[in-house]
Amino acid sequence: QAQVMESGGGSALPGGSLRLSCAASGRSFKPYTMGWFRQPPGHERELVAAIAWNGLTTYYADSVKGRFTISRDGAENTIKLQMNSLKPEDTAVYYCAVSPQLGPPSTRLSDYKFWGQGTQVTVSS
Repeated sequence: QAQVMESGGGSALPGGSLRLSCAASGRSFKPYTMGWFRQPPGHERELVAAIAWNGLTTYYADSVKGRFTISRDGAENTIKLQMNSLKPEDTAVYYCAVSPQLGPPSTRLSDYKFWGQGTQVTVSS
């Protein structure tokens, strides 16, 4: 049975930093594409960052470029999201997800088949 589990998150001041971690296990998980989505209150879920199975290709939403960094431990299904220079508009529930495919990371929500339970990130003064 597939399990995707996030950790980290919490509260930060504007300009502060937080780090999220995610581990996918079970099933026969190969090193697949993994990504971070977020869903602010009253809004749709959006892709924030994604990383290819081998860690060599990444994707970032324009809103987080230069502030967030996604990384993975080699070819393991463990990823991190380092969030710097946080803004109040980064407040959302953040979800880790796995897209069981190789190649460049997909930006389509429907390609991500396995999801974590979500973790709250709140940026406020």
